[in-house]
Amino acid sequence: MEIWINPACSKCRAATAALDEAGVAYSVRRYLDEPPTRAELEDVVARLGVEPWHITRTGEAEASVVADLPRTEEARGQWLDALAAHPRLVQRPIITADDGTTVVGRDPESLARVLPPA
Repeated sequence: MEIWINPACSKCRAATAALDEAGVAYSVRRYLDEPPTRAELEDVVARLGVEPWHITRTGEAEASVVADLPRTEEARGQWLDALAAHPRLVQRPIITADDGTTVVGRDPESLARVLPPA
């Protein structure tokens, strides 16, 4: 299992605590220090079953780079490029289980999808 985190994020800390409590082995990727590539982002959105704008943090200062982009298939590549160039815009934490299940682990229901049954 892998989790993309920003250590300053309370949701990320809560997610890693839940993984620890469940006894799950996982690797941590500090995605601001080691930004995901466009290909990795493309893979993540595909596994999540969403579009890039669905995992974009539009409240960040850097969001001005996507503010005028339409949420269309034609602009999809521009969204992915923006997320790769500005990783702070990527929603967090993103957790990928060993079976490929991927979630944005911001709530208990999403975390439950990647944790073993209690």
